[in-house]
Amino acid sequence: MDILGTDAEDLLQYTSSTVTKDLLQVPGPDFIDRVFLQTNRSIPVLRSLATLFNHGRLAGTGYLSILPIDQDIEHTAGFSFAPNPIYFDPENIIKLAIEGGCNAVATTFGNLGMVARKYAHKIPFVVKINHNELLTYPTKHNQIMFGSVEEAWNMGAVAVGATIYFGSEESNRQLIEVAEAFERAHQLGMATILWCYTRNAAFKTNDKDYHVAADLTGQANHLGVTIQADIIKQKMPENNGGFQAINFSKWHPDMYNKLATDHPIDLCRYQVLNCYMGRAGLINSGGESQGDTDLQQSVRTAVINKRAGGMGLILGRRAFQRPLKEGINLLNLVQDVYADQTITLA
Repeated sequence: MDILGTDAEDLLQYTSSTVTKDLLQVPGPDFIDRVFLQTNRSIPVLRSLATLFNHGRLAGTGYLSILPIDQDIEHTAGFSFAPNPIYFDPENIIKLAIEGGCNAVATTFGNLGMVARKYAHKIPFVVKINHNELLTYPTKHNQIMFGSVEEAWNMGAVAVGATIYFGSEESNRQLIEVAEAFERAHQLGMATILWCYTRNAAFKTNDKDYHVAADLTGQANHLGVTIQADIIKQKMPENNGGFQAINFSKWHPDMYNKLATDHPIDLCRYQVLNCYMGRAGLINSGGESQGDTDLQQSVRTAVINKRAGGMGLILGRRAFQRPLKEGINLLNLVQDVYADQTITLA
């Protein structure tokens, strides 16, 4: 792909020598029947998962393209929507997801509730049930519940999403709250998506930011699937060796010598391994907008995720912080990566 530039050969021709692809549960049209049919998920949950997988431009492929817009709470509305003020109106959030061909839209109780009767039957809703509100001073890393699972169900959501800041002071409480919420969501027939983020000042050293280390994010993923998240959202790994550098928790040399290399596809594959070898799908986040390089970086992230064994991309700011047509084009380019059958597992 020309858009990858000098990275094209390295990313598209790379063959992984860590955990071989035949050991992975890879996305595909039969993913629900092949993987989830044998689980404890109820028939209504399977139907909700099928609704997610069978909507938008990637319908029937086993891959997901989700538009997430909760940055109005996580980063303040003014900061997030100043580049494109139309998204102060939640209807435009839904329109972007629909016109962009997404499998689903993930956003707040308020945004979805304001337009639920008009759109809940037109695109799958994922209600983000907790947030890190940014008006407390000094700023804290603390996800708090903004509503109930029952409220999400009543507005027609097919899934709930939540964040846990693993490593933060409040992570134990968040873990208990979200585990209980996910249990209730499954009882009501909804799927569950967990944002598995790491937050601790000690995870950032003078040399590197290990919040995006493969070993730390991989373990966060593993904790997420342990509370029965059906899908894991994680940042793309940028380095490794966080446990070693910070000198905490437990680690084995083979984690770094055999289960991963410095190649970005291998680092991402380590995240997939920790999602029960892909039985729970890994969707990576697109990250903040960098301007002119957004298209290239988004396609690069999609190629890495797909070739590692991931299930898709959850991309927000790079789409909604630009004009509507450009945002749709960016979403479609990313979706094209997953629809392209010549881009295969590494």
